[in-house]
Amino acid sequence: MKKVLSLLLIISISGLMIGCQSKAKNTKEMENQKETMLDIKTTMGDIKIKLYNETPLHRDNFIKLAKEGTYEGTLFHRVIKDFMIQAGDPTSKNAPKEKQLGSGDVGYTIPAEFVYPKYFHKKGALSAARMGDQVNPKKESSGCQFYIVTGKVYNDSTLLNMERQKNEQKVETAFNALAQKHMKEVYKLRKENDEEGLYNLQEKLFAEAQEEAAKQPDFQFTKEQIEAYSTVGGTPHLDNEYTVFGEVVEGMDIVDKIQQVETNRGDRPVEDVKILKVSIID
Repeated sequence: MKKVLSLLLIISISGLMIGCQSKAKNTKEMENQKETMLDIKTTMGDIKIKLYNETPLHRDNFIKLAKEGTYEGTLFHRVIKDFMIQAGDPTSKNAPKEKQLGSGDVGYTIPAEFVYPKYFHKKGALSAARMGDQVNPKKESSGCQFYIVTGKVYNDSTLLNMERQKNEQKVETAFNALAQKHMKEVYKLRKENDEEGLYNLQEKLFAEAQEEAAKQPDFQFTKEQIEAYSTVGGTPHLDNEYTVFGEVVEGMDIVDKIQQVETNRGDRPVEDVKILKVSIID
């Protein structure tokens, strides 16, 4: 009996809490529209951000929450040095030190709005947190939680390595997508202990995945991405996975101060870093 490879045997339905690329109908009009600026006042200083017009759903939602005072009193509840600082969990308001944070929401999600590669995870990028792909295949954003990228600087050889890895992963990604579509058949074969059937299905799907991957163009970072990631830094592995909907324009020094704070095992700052107010700048 042929030994069944592990991929189909371990697939399960379980899944950075936090689709399809969205294209604006009137891109030029949106680009020319004045961008909304906001001030995030924190206990460690002020961070000024701008929201992109090409991500209108995220822009309008963030403005709405700011006007409603949703963020007032919330914490930067997840801080990871050289990665990002995350905030926006409504349950973090007045949360006791021992409370685990990160699962709070406002009762809705926002469709993904990827404007890639124009907007990517450079240092200072404002992005929407979300649930993982297993429970959120459309990559919909949290209705309230967001993060600001700090990241790190990458050299050219590391970026070239990332390009190679992304291209090698095309087959695996295509295979996993096909496997998910055949889950009923997989479970049936597993229940029947039909290892031969599982192996044959795996071989069939793998061949289809190779064909699908071959149709896709090779991944390459843009000149803008290479320049940003090799100078100011960022988190390139998050690109095209989480919606980038704005960026820091002033106060990156405050973001850097926040990322340096002491944290506990759950990445929550030992001393609370609180958002006092989010205001629209006229």
